[in-house]
Amino acid sequence: MKASPADQKTLLTLQSIDTGVQRTTHRAANLPEAARISELQREIEGVRLRRLEKVGVRDDARTELGRIESDVAVVEARIKRDDARLLQSTSVKDVEALQSELASLKTRQNNLEEIELNVMQRVEDAEEAVAQVDAERAGLQELLDEVAAKRDAQLVELDAERTRLTADRDSLTPGIPEDLLALYEQRRARGGIGAALFRAGTCGACKMSLTGNDLQAVRSAPSEDVVQCPECSAIVVRTDESGLI
Repeated sequence: MKASPADQKTLLTLQSIDTGVQRTTHRAANLPEAARISELQREIEGVRLRRLEKVGVRDDARTELGRIESDVAVVEARIKRDDARLLQSTSVKDVEALQSELASLKTRQNNLEEIELNVMQRVEDAEEAVAQVDAERAGLQELLDEVAAKRDAQLVELDAERTRLTADRDSLTPGIPEDLLALYEQRRARGGIGAALFRAGTCGACKMSLTGNDLQAVRSAPSEDVVQCPECSAIVVRTDESGLI
């Protein structure tokens, strides 16, 4: 295949654009913020599970406290009732029975109130534990939002760069001969690089230095010949920088 040196040199600009598109695409798919977001999401999920556990403990304590408060209310009501009956009773036997029952009820009341205080402390501790987990989750969520915002901003920038490069490519390719462009695209599809500068005896695509007959073939090929690297098959573009003269 033959093409003018100018058209061949245009391939270097096209390759630079395509490399830029590949680079921005790779960066967009591998932003460090994406990995950090996944890490934070895992941490938040762990906190969510711990919160469920803490809430379970708190709710159990609240249920127990409600039951004890109900028992205390029942005992207090019975004490109040017996006190009223004691004031109205004229029977010695009834008075003794009521006094005995009141003594038992007050003992029960004291025991229940002591238990109630202990359970109230458990409820308070459990609520504090839930609050601490909520604070931890809120902090992680805030950090996640910040990282996600940074990721999104970078994606916008990369998308804008990719759009610009694509526009540059669209304006450049119509000026390249179809057969030369087709060969470039074929080579690029195989190795990622379709064309590269040949300089100091080295292919810019695979970085292999040519020697002997391979180097001589490149050196002796007419400037209109489209030469491909014998190692990677990329188009090697010869310019004044190639040092072949």
